[in-house]
Amino acid sequence: MITAEDLDDDRHHGRREPMHPPRTLTTSIVIPVKDDADLLALCLAALAGQTTPADEIVVVDNASTDASAVVARAAGARVITCADPGIGAAAAAGYDAAHGDLILRLDADCLPGAGWVDEVSRAFAAAHDVAAFTGRAHFTDGPSALRAPLAALYLGAYAAVTGLALGHRPLFGSNLAFRRDAWLAVRDEVHRQDPEVHDDLDLAFHLGERHRIRALPGLSMGMSMRPFTGGHFGRRVHRGMRSVLVHWPHDFPPLRWGRMLAHRTRRRTSSPRGSRR
Repeated sequence: MITAEDLDDDRHHGRREPMHPPRTLTTSIVIPVKDDADLLALCLAALAGQTTPADEIVVVDNASTDASAVVARAAGARVITCADPGIGAAAAAGYDAAHGDLILRLDADCLPGAGWVDEVSRAFAAAHDVAAFTGRAHFTDGPSALRAPLAALYLGAYAAVTGLALGHRPLFGSNLAFRRDAWLAVRDEVHRQDPEVHDDLDLAFHLGERHRIRALPGLSMGMSMRPFTGGHFGRRVHRGMRSVLVHWPHDFPPLRWGRMLAHRTRRRTSSPRGSRR
């Protein structure tokens, strides 16, 4: 770090050392997968076309019976296996294995735009106090006339209902990124062994109380309309309700909101006046 004394020395010798640019944050993409080889291939092809490639892609094979692992390795991804059932266990295993400063999460049925990794990296570089960014999504399949209204209804209802329980913005696992050190702070608290818990909502409970979560600006993530097919929607509602209830009574809304308010008040009063966090 360059100090005032260093600058005085530089002036004394008639020169000034240039400031070093901040270190570039490294990125790891985590994709939990179970029997989704065809969609995973499309997702990995979209990731291969990023304007700023990720430093690594970690595919977590959650006991697939198809060629998901083969597809992932062929695309150059690092494959780890997770035999424990449930997306929560697979996602957590991927976060544990990630090496990057930033962990970017999406699902096998997602199609990121070419600027997704670059956009996430820029957002974190510009907001040092933010631990997680969560983004928007749009449907890429199903009836074209229903894609926009159903996406708005699905994501809007999710944010409204879970926001009341959390007291802050929820996390959306199909377009999600967070700092690795934030994950390390909560990794022992998440309910990774419960396959009926909604993993990104569970992570939001643990991450959001003491860390800042913000909306990711810019690109919307493409995703399949599968939440509305084959009984998926009912299972998601059940898991969402369970994810809220397993955190009670400790995170019963009035108790949680009170702790969050106290924490934010302490953070404001402990910050130097006029400083920006």
